[in-house]
Amino acid sequence: MSVNAKHLATFVLGAAAGASLYKYLQTEEGEKMLEDLKTKASNLRDEAEGAVDKAPEYFEQLKTKGADALKGNFPDAEQMLRDLMDKFTGKKTGPTVEPNP
Repeated sequence: MSVNAKHLATFVLGAAAGASLYKYLQTEEGEKMLEDLKTKASNLRDEAEGAVDKAPEYFEQLKTKGADALKGNFPDAEQMLRDLMDKFTGKKTGPTVEPNP
């Protein structure tokens, strides 16, 4: 692999940007910006951890409410899905459940 002028220019520009960023971060304003970034990253991490902890509960509620809504609005949906599965698999999936009036 040969090094051409574009590669060399890209390297030089990257090195210059890195050196400039390093110099900026050594200033008071740069240090303040780093502290702000650390605080925001910590808050984001805490929010993400909280969301991960709540995810199973959320999906369980979603499953329960979705099933209830489906049964309430489409009482024959469960039987229809069982019949479809029976048709595709060639097996009987189980007893049918009669909807509550």
